[in-house]
Amino acid sequence: MKLLIKSIATCALVAFFIYATAQSLAKVQDVDDGTRVSYRSSLNRTEFSQNQSPFHSRRLRQAPDDGGLEGTEITFKEENAEDRATKTDSEEIRVCDAGLILPLWMPQKNISLGDRLIRGFVYFLLLVYLFVGVSIIADRFMAAIEAITSTERTVVVKGPNNEKQTMHVRIWNETVANLTLMALGSSAPEILLSVIEIYAKDFESGDLGPGTIVGSAAYNLFMIIAVCMVWIPAGEVRRIRHLRVFAVTCLFSIFAYVWLWMILSVISPGIIEVWEALVTLLFFPVTVIWAYIAERRLLVYKYMDKNFRVNKRGTVVAGEHDQVEMDAEKGRHPIVSFPSHRNSDAEAFDEARREYITVLSELRQKYPEAELDQLEMMAQEQVISRGNKSRAFYRVQATRKMVGSGNLMRKIQERAHSDLTEVKASLQQSDEDDPDDQPTRIYFEPGHYTVMENCGEFEVRIVRRGDIHSYSTVEYETQDGTAIAGTDFIGKKGVLSFPPGVDEQRFKIEIIDDDIFEEDECFYIRLFNPSENVLLSVPQIATVMILDDDHAGIFAFTDSFVETSESVGLYEISVMRYSGARGTVIVPYWTEDETAVGGKDFEAVRGELIFENNETEQKFSVLILEESSYEKDVSFKVHIGMPRLAPDSLHYPKIQEVESKDTKDLTELDRILLLSKPRNGELTTAHVRIRESKEFKATVDKLVAKANTSAVLGTSSWKEQFKDALTVIPADESEYDDVDEDVEEVVPSCLSYISHFVCLFWKVLFAFVPPTNICGGYVTFVVSISVIGIITAVIGDAATYFGCALNIKDSVTAILFVALGTSIPDTFASMIAAKHDEGADNCIGNVTGSNAVNVFLGIGLAWSLASIYHMAHGKTFNVEPGTIGFAVGLFVALAMVAVSLIMFRRWNKNIGAELGGPKTSKYLCASILVFLWIFYVVICTMEAYDIIRV
Repeated sequence: MKLLIKSIATCALVAFFIYATAQSLAKVQDVDDGTRVSYRSSLNRTEFSQNQSPFHSRRLRQAPDDGGLEGTEITFKEENAEDRATKTDSEEIRVCDAGLILPLWMPQKNISLGDRLIRGFVYFLLLVYLFVGVSIIADRFMAAIEAITSTERTVVVKGPNNEKQTMHVRIWNETVANLTLMALGSSAPEILLSVIEIYAKDFESGDLGPGTIVGSAAYNLFMIIAVCMVWIPAGEVRRIRHLRVFAVTCLFSIFAYVWLWMILSVISPGIIEVWEALVTLLFFPVTVIWAYIAERRLLVYKYMDKNFRVNKRGTVVAGEHDQVEMDAEKGRHPIVSFPSHRNSDAEAFDEARREYITVLSELRQKYPEAELDQLEMMAQEQVISRGNKSRAFYRVQATRKMVGSGNLMRKIQERAHSDLTEVKASLQQSDEDDPDDQPTRIYFEPGHYTVMENCGEFEVRIVRRGDIHSYSTVEYETQDGTAIAGTDFIGKKGVLSFPPGVDEQRFKIEIIDDDIFEEDECFYIRLFNPSENVLLSVPQIATVMILDDDHAGIFAFTDSFVETSESVGLYEISVMRYSGARGTVIVPYWTEDETAVGGKDFEAVRGELIFENNETEQKFSVLILEESSYEKDVSFKVHIGMPRLAPDSLHYPKIQEVESKDTKDLTELDRILLLSKPRNGELTTAHVRIRESKEFKATVDKLVAKANTSAVLGTSSWKEQFKDALTVIPADESEYDDVDEDVEEVVPSCLSYISHFVCLFWKVLFAFVPPTNICGGYVTFVVSISVIGIITAVIGDAATYFGCALNIKDSVTAILFVALGTSIPDTFASMIAAKHDEGADNCIGNVTGSNAVNVFLGIGLAWSLASIYHMAHGKTFNVEPGTIGFAVGLFVALAMVAVSLIMFRRWNKNIGAELGGPKTSKYLCASILVFLWIFYVVICTMEAYDIIRV
């Protein structure tokens, strides 16, 4: 907001400066011995003679072909002499013509100097307010463009191990999007102003549209880059990453104005032929295609120097020579000499995925007590905020900060929470299906029971799932295994009934105890004969294991191979005791490294398990260390040693006594007692495999696919738009730098409230624009550009009236005031991009691309329509080279100086970047660029008022 106020104040001071200058220059015209004839009096009167000189002075229009050029000049001088003889004061002051939309402020004659000052000030305030309005609606337009260019398609690619991966990739190429829709979005007012002016003047040429485009190009190239150059934090630099694309856009941005000068002053001076206008327009797709070829390394570019580097996420990717050098200098990643054969979409997806995992790992270390869901939401927030942001993001962010709508970090937080909630819901959807839609199923839960011989009886549980609103029955019976009914247990048979609403039933089975040592035995319980419309599901047979309590037990792991997720934290490993559970037994255990290393993948443990009397299971825990690996497959071993009876065990003294006897002296009872000693089973070693979490992997894939800023810029409902329009949100710059810090809520400042209420009319009005989620943003696109066109037409009228009231020429108004007003949001957007992007592409590359697009699309389209219209009516489309031609030529010369300065900074070893660098050098270079802009504006103004003759 402070920057906005400073900008408005600067514009006001410049306005009064120009007005004072215009008043003094008006007197100069009284003694001007040059001749300047109005084009309006002689437009399209006849055609040039074939014998006429091919180059015409920009001060001459079409003349009758009756005496050649000399006669024409004499006629003009005679007319000028008569005009000077009868000249009145009213002819020295401009008289305003009615505009296209904005009514004319009457009266127009005999206006005092004070009245003109008041009118000029009112028109200036109106222009400022209109510039704010067009910036706000341009945000809606840019949000629609972001939604359109973020459209994704599903592709299947092969992973590192040739496994298939399904991912979502954007349909629009980044370079094509930046040079087409993004450039159109940021330059829409300038482009539409040029087209609307042609229509408003009955397809005749004007100075306001072309002048705004040329003036905006000068401001963008000189002032925006100068501001961004010094805006970089101390000790940091920003370099262009896609140098090939920049070279193409820079070449075309200069060529565009060279071409414009040629068709104005060289090829057919004063006349724009149809083929010239159409070629100008066709240069637009040529620029886009050429930039795409350079970015994708097609045709000749594939033979140019190409290096490969490991990017910051560990992926081997192709990189330009300068990019590789820059990373190497910063010590980021080593250069590698082999190419990556994976699909570029897969590489991009892997890169984003590794970024998410890295952020999650950092957050785990920073907040060890936080829940995984909270960490995932924070990681998603940081991935979105850190990720590559489009031109639209910075443009919208800059405008929202100016008009009191806050910055976008709040929406990023809401977006991260929404994404995580949606992903978790989708992953659990299969488990949360409506049970009423499923058939009725009956089965055991659990399907395996382990009981002691002396337990007496135990309970068996049968559950019913699915539709439980009806009445169901099922029969059950026990079946012998190694355990025999009547000897080891009491057999049972019966029918279980499930009334409506009841989802489980239980029954008990009695176990027979004896004092004879025997092996563990088992029997089975079977379900059968369910009622109609009832299915028996697995397990429909339950296994019951009877452990003999007359033996100390056999100890072993339950499984020889177990698998766990690295995100499990403490993993519990079970050791079972079977074939007896009498007495207290001590079992040692320890871990052993394999591919998993203790201290890196898990915490090594060593200890003892104590099984109390009749206790059949004990567990020990191993801490699995979280590395946040997307793909992981390592293992380690766990062992149990020889079990031994505890000294306080009931049988310990007796066994000690028997063991002291000679083998020949052992009785049968002694031998049975020795057989009851604890011993190990077959599974004394288990392999623990550590894998990535499947849920975590799926969550990462889904969140990465959603990690883009399009939804942050867009809106989903009119309710959301009106809520945003009526809410004052503080714009705290610190939210960019510390998105993961717990910052206290900031109260909106006084300036935030003032800017909010000043812009409230525009905010509420544009809240009626359809949300971006309708038809993928295309409806918002059409409505927004229509509204921009209407406001731009009003801006054109107001700018003309402003210049007319203060006696300032349209060419000067366009180059200075209108160009500055339409470029202020781009200035702030570039400043934010310069500070928070790792490269300079969003600052410098987009400036050159936008400058080229403005000429090819803005002037090319307008002049194509006008030239075709005049050709259809048998006339020619005449454009006076005048100030515009001079401004174009001057801009080309100064642009070459600016580009040379930028490249010098890049290749200079002491600077090494386009933006930032040593304090002295960056301020010196920025001062040179500012001087070039001031020089450009002053010289163009002096030429417009004939102080300088060309």
